[in-house]
Amino acid sequence: MALVADGGAGVTVGRFEHAYRHLAGREPIFARLLGEYGRPDPFEWHDGGRTGSSLFAAMALHIVGQQISATVAFTVFDRVAAATGAVPAPEGVIALGAGRLRECGLSRAKAGYLLDLAQRQVSGLVDIENMGALDDAEVIAALTAVRGIGPWSAQTFLIHQLHRPDVLPAGDGGVRRAVQQAWNLDRPPTVTRVGDLGAGWAPYRSYAAALLWRSLRPADEPSDPKARALSRRGAA
Repeated sequence: MALVADGGAGVTVGRFEHAYRHLAGREPIFARLLGEYGRPDPFEWHDGGRTGSSLFAAMALHIVGQQISATVAFTVFDRVAAATGAVPAPEGVIALGAGRLRECGLSRAKAGYLLDLAQRQVSGLVDIENMGALDDAEVIAALTAVRGIGPWSAQTFLIHQLHRPDVLPAGDGGVRRAVQQAWNLDRPPTVTRVGDLGAGWAPYRSYAAALLWRSLRPADEPSDPKARALSRRGAA
């Protein structure tokens, strides 16, 4: 299907039209949000070209970025890349060791998480580069066995790296805030309530999440923190 530009939002919508039509038909609130924000690409990955085609490097950036700003995450990741001399690979991360990783700006915990991922990849306990053959539950099980990778990181990996269409990070703070705002709730809904609400959005829950995240920022601003960080750096 040809891609059609959605002028107001500046995104391409042709290949997403069926999914978003489905959501709008199931939930009037989504129909309103689509009118305000357009049809965001749920699979966009804003890394400024840092991770290339490496799924290991992409997960490394997910780990580095946990609970810090995107700007700081890019700075720390760039230091790790410079220290390894290339897009971070498992062998290069292991060669740095915990001490050098901490010198790059990683906390003690995150250095351990990144090393655990690298060691599991090298040993064959996980094969992150070939997870496309696994179903969603298998990917989540494999990734959450790694220290420091929880359900949220695994779910965002499924969306942004494996382009899975039906993943809802119900525990994500942004998704919960967006549901609170869109449904005019007194407080952020529980994870269980978001999950129950999202059951009706299958099989396009990744698209629902993208639209909810999009609704948290003005329509003329990037909604993804990484995209905003790249824009500030003049690299978007």
